[in-house]
Order: sequence, then structure tokens, then C-alpha cells
Amino acid sequence: MNTNTPSDLDQLDDAVAASAFRRLVSHLQHRHDAQNIELMGLAGFCRNCLADWIRDAGFEGDKATARELIHGMPMDEWKATRQKPATDEQLAAMEASIALNKRD
Repeated sequence: MNTNTPSDLDQLDDAVAASAFRRLVSHLQHRHDAQNIELMGLAGFCRNCLADWIRDAGFEGDKATARELIHGMPMDEWKATRQKPATDEQLAAMEASIALNKRD
């Protein structure tokens, strides 16, 4: 059971949080075998979400630039070289997982 509250995360030093974020992005750039659809189905977020979140946090680049930063390459290149077609099962898992993201 998660007993952390949002204020607990607010106590995390920004430099530590930034370092952990960069490590996560680097890990996802290395592990391109972990498909976005699979991440969405399991955790309810993916690389594209991270790109949206950095824009929400104040990144001044556009959506394409944010995605390129997170993916480590332009989105068109990512899709052509890394992304596999989603199965019906993956799409269903993603939909179920996204439903869990809604907070009261």
C-alpha cells in the first residue's frame, strides 16, 4: 500500500528528481523493446506521456520536439524503426490501464 502523499514527493530535492528522471528517460531510450503500448497497458503511461508532462512542466518546445527529446530521435524515425503494430490484446490492456489513471 502506498502511504506517500504528494507532499512527500514535494520534499524530494529537484536535482535528485531531475537525475532520476534523466535516468528513466535514458533507460527507456535504451530499452526500445519495451513498446509504448505495453507501457500504457501495464503502467498507464509511456514515452509520449513523459513528453507531454515535460511540456506541462514548462518545457517550451512543441510536441514534436518534446517527443524527440524523450525518444532520442524524431517521432517518425521512432515509429519506423522501433514501433511494432499493436495487438487487440495490447489495445484492450491499454484502455483498462488508462481507466485506472483517473483520480478522484
